[in-house]
Amino acid sequence: MRRQIENGFKTMSHTIKLIALGADAPSKVSDCVLRLPNTVSPMDVTLDGVERIDLHFPKLTDGRAYSQAYLLRRRRGFTGEIRATGDVLIDQLLLMQRSGFDSAVLRADQDTALALQQLGMFADFYQGDAVRPLPRFRSPLSAP
Repeated sequence: MRRQIENGFKTMSHTIKLIALGADAPSKVSDCVLRLPNTVSPMDVTLDGVERIDLHFPKLTDGRAYSQAYLLRRRRGFTGEIRATGDVLIDQLLLMQRSGFDSAVLRADQDTALALQQLGMFADFYQGDAVRPLPRFRSPLSAP
């Protein structure tokens, strides 16, 4: 059963939703959802009418979906939802959030309470990212 965690954790101006995945999760995907394989460049796909893009992590050591999310946000200007699926561990959530993901379907053995705790470890970052491209020292928020 899929269950949405209502209290997504907010850092800066970006929220990532956590979704716990159970064994009987529905696999229906609507027409406005694009499942982008890791072997396809996000620069080569048509995004007309797409509201959500699912990017897959086949295993922990495969980080191609991070690059795809970053390219979709920064170079393609995609403003819809980007969802992480597959082998998603709580250790990856912070980098996913900074790479432009909006939601993550956690692997079935992952604890959502620990995931929320992981997201609360850092309130801000010095470097820019996909969500906030300017580094902290150049951001209007960092004025003395």
